[in-house]
Amino acid sequence: MWQVFFIIILYVKLESDGILVGMRPFGERDLIATVFSREYGVVSGMIRAGAAKNKNRPLVGQVGNMTWSARLDDQLGAIHWEPSANLIVQMLNNNDALKYFNAMTDLIAKMLPEREQYEQLYTYTINMLREPLDKSKYLKWEILLLRELGYAIDLSHCSGCGAMQDLNYLSPKTCRAVCDKCAQPYLNKLYRLPITLETTYKLLANICEQQGIPIPNMRKLIENIF
Repeated sequence: MWQVFFIIILYVKLESDGILVGMRPFGERDLIATVFSREYGVVSGMIRAGAAKNKNRPLVGQVGNMTWSARLDDQLGAIHWEPSANLIVQMLNNNDALKYFNAMTDLIAKMLPEREQYEQLYTYTINMLREPLDKSKYLKWEILLLRELGYAIDLSHCSGCGAMQDLNYLSPKTCRAVCDKCAQPYLNKLYRLPITLETTYKLLANICEQQGIPIPNMRKLIENIF
């Protein structure tokens, strides 16, 4: 008697809209892509024959729909990418905006853990990139990124005494404001207010040091804009 065996292959599948924030070649035809998605945060996977496409070629800065699939959840997986627009086009003639954009995508790809949802950061990122990108908007984005990483900046009152006046310093450990009086013994350890991109750079560098990784190279280039 013949025996018939059925093998059921199950796949893990994730689908979400997102923005392509990182890409590197894998062999001659394939690409390893990193997508910042609305539903699943940072997701990495292989785009097969992505480097060989003439039309609809994947490009960092594209927004679109991502479908990630793999046999096991912890595998690299494959990404099917359907772009709908390229948000970087409007920045091609603005060197400063390109530096902000490159820093943003580099920070997302290298500092955010994979598969954790950051819907507020995602929404702000997409909305920010649909308009002219400038220093003020980018600074707000980095402050939001710091909050998502567990460093919520609080400038409402002094962390030492509760005062609401003369708040001219920021503690790098707590990210809370410090008044002039409480700051006196620690002036060499505190950051001056108001918050600038130099301030957020130092905070991001501290986080990278704690994680044992270098601060992304694209973020370092912004220092030339000051």
